[in-house]
Amino acid sequence: MSHAVDPITVSVIQHRLRAIVEEMGEAMLRTSYSQILNSSRDFSTALCDPEGRLVAQAEHVPIHVGALPFAAKSVYEFFKGTIRPGDVYLLNDPYRGGNHLPDLTAFVPVFDGDELVYWAINRSHQSDIGGATHGAYNASAKEIFQEGLRVPPLKLYDQGVRREDVYEMIVLNVRHPRDFRGDLAAMIGSARLGERRMSELIREFGSAQSRAAVEAVLDGAERQVRAIISEWKDGVYEGEAFLDDDGHQFKDVYIRARVTKRGSDLEVDLTESHPQVTGFINSSYANTHSAVVVALAYLIDPDTPKNDGAFRPLSVKLKEGTVVWPRPGAPVTLCTNHCGQEIMEAIIRALAPACPERAMAGWGRRFRVAIQGVDPRTKKPFIWHLFQARPGGGASSAGDGWAAAGEWQAAGGIKFGSIEVHEVRFPFFFRRHEFRPDSGGDGRYRGGPGAELEMVIETAEPAVGNTAGDGVKYGACGMVGGEDGAPHNYWLESKGSPDRPLKTKETGVVLKPGDVLQVRSGGGGGWGPPEERTDEARARDKSLGFVTR
Repeated sequence: MSHAVDPITVSVIQHRLRAIVEEMGEAMLRTSYSQILNSSRDFSTALCDPEGRLVAQAEHVPIHVGALPFAAKSVYEFFKGTIRPGDVYLLNDPYRGGNHLPDLTAFVPVFDGDELVYWAINRSHQSDIGGATHGAYNASAKEIFQEGLRVPPLKLYDQGVRREDVYEMIVLNVRHPRDFRGDLAAMIGSARLGERRMSELIREFGSAQSRAAVEAVLDGAERQVRAIISEWKDGVYEGEAFLDDDGHQFKDVYIRARVTKRGSDLEVDLTESHPQVTGFINSSYANTHSAVVVALAYLIDPDTPKNDGAFRPLSVKLKEGTVVWPRPGAPVTLCTNHCGQEIMEAIIRALAPACPERAMAGWGRRFRVAIQGVDPRTKKPFIWHLFQARPGGGASSAGDGWAAAGEWQAAGGIKFGSIEVHEVRFPFFFRRHEFRPDSGGDGRYRGGPGAELEMVIETAEPAVGNTAGDGVKYGACGMVGGEDGAPHNYWLESKGSPDRPLKTKETGVVLKPGDVLQVRSGGGGGWGPPEERTDEARARDKSLGFVTR
């Protein structure tokens, strides 16, 4: 560090960086149009430098953020030498740093004089991104071109002026353009807010001092993480996790992690994972790196900044042609959940013997339902994404797992929102929404229960549903002797047709007026041997209705 900066200033700037990305998130929450963003909060905000180093992130959706450095570097290298104040860039291509196509990313450059010094970034999951099916998840896809609109590094605003031809081309290719326009405006506004706040910080502290403080924040995070890893026993550790299927011909798709720990360094080798599959569970290169980063983030202290410095002790080995690094063109839309979550599971399972007190049990898996129809009250079309009936969170050495907290890749960052608000906004009636007893894995600390939901379709004409998820066969993993959580169980009750289970990966599900969606989501994994759970804790479980036996 060429410029000396005192520790108090470093601490102040570290907290300012955190405040900036959090304020960006609040702006997004308050201005976005779609339910998936302004209710379920499926977005993330961050700051990177031009080369893609992660400077700060807010606690939104972890799987987003570890991939952002690849996207920031991709945009920078494509437009290097032509980036100007007032520009806005977009990207969603998973083969250029995106997680998957629904996650559109907006970049606003931050300048210090004439020099580009940071990117203010917003990555947000779109309610629709075109393609063969509504809602962005196409379980039938065999190539990425069937999944939606691909956006390479693209300049949308040129020195403050919107490129209308480019803008209209993008909007034309998505369903429900009104919502998309509003969400895109919210994303850009959020990133521009980050740009203004970073410019204010640079002016307040000065160019040299602010940059030196950022470097000190990154170096400090590295020291903290290396100190933690150094406490673990050196060795080679192996872990494995499975997905039910890819929606096509592949079953029991495996992720195999070989983790080598030497001193304060970790090498994660995923080269022995399942070969690339047909369906959309393949994980883009950036998404896989992000999943590895998230696994490490879950093993370190919660107050350690999760930035480029924190992840310097980590190296990753992948092999192209595997499910964790598919060849270009493969479908990948489900990868943020699956196999992203299984990558985390395999790594944490591997390292559990080295740091059992830090290894939390698995969280429930994702089972998404997207419904397209017409609201008979307004005569307007809608796309709705199921975020209710979240699965349970995994237990840890700190205590029981959170009830209905969601999936591991989001760690509670995605919400289900108000039932009453959803009934006002969409033609559904939630007849029941409550915790699912006996779904959390047993252990010294119990996995969080999943949820049970009964939802009645109140359209006037049939709607169409698509599913996307996993976890009907494999539940959330227990850890250090804890038991697995119960898997999912989703059913469709349809008048005039036999009741049937919903598959985790199917398209074109006809939902007739009066049909009932029955959801029983999986519970989280337990932590520690069940015989070590106290009688008092078991009595409390029964009194709360979390267990019945």
